[in-house]
Amino acid sequence: MKKKEIEKKKPNERTYRGGCHCGRVRFEVRGMLERVSECNCSICTKKGYLHWIVERAAFRLLTPSDNIAAYSFNTKVAKHLFCPNCGVASFYIPRSDPERLDVNVRCLEGVNPAKLELDHFDGRNWEKAFHDRESGPAAK
Repeated sequence: MKKKEIEKKKPNERTYRGGCHCGRVRFEVRGMLERVSECNCSICTKKGYLHWIVERAAFRLLTPSDNIAAYSFNTKVAKHLFCPNCGVASFYIPRSDPERLDVNVRCLEGVNPAKLELDHFDGRNWEKAFHDRESGPAAK
């Protein structure tokens, strides 16, 4: 990410730091964190993921990308990234928005998820839930 992109800060935005348990994966993400999404698909429920999807320009990896492993399944669009040392999945490339990044809010420092608005996504019925989300009132 270019330095000028990092400096363009909107009102109420802040920069959050996060990463995995052992510290081999560290990052910064800039934005207004007000809402998160919880998905009930097979992988998100096992990981306990709380989703915050951000533009790639708002994300900056602070550690070498070699410190990250990837896992893909089903459509192979999503790239489930994780630390190969401790196993924590702190961010990934989502199937729903592959041009953006999905940050696991549970991996951000100083964030209390209980204070955020929570949306639910029916990932067990992914195609229908995605269609409904994209064609719902918020999409228009």
